[in-house]
Amino acid sequence: MNTSTIEVLRRPVESAQYTSWVFGHRLRDAGLPGSMGRVASSVDNALIESFWSTMQRELLDRHDWPSRVELAAAIFEWIEGWYNPRRRHSTLGYLSPHEYEALHTAAITAA
Repeated sequence: MNTSTIEVLRRPVESAQYTSWVFGHRLRDAGLPGSMGRVASSVDNALIESFWSTMQRELLDRHDWPSRVELAAAIFEWIEGWYNPRRRHSTLGYLSPHEYEALHTAAITAA
């Protein structure tokens, strides 16, 4: 590995470096996508932070797992069995994705 690759892949020490112009250009020059949105956007990480916070409270803080395999299975089940299909969304009128899709599928079928 050459030193320019190491510098590009190194995690910045200061959070401001993530959104710096130079850092963004280094990522693009290396063909790597950035992990954040625009500079000074108030919602850069809000969605994923909300997701991690919810998973921490509702799953990780409530159980202990004897192995990484069991933890991975529990995380998968939580995401695919509850978080994605059944949790209520404020943007969907506090319906779950299943309820929202059923409501709109019925309306389309009736039309």
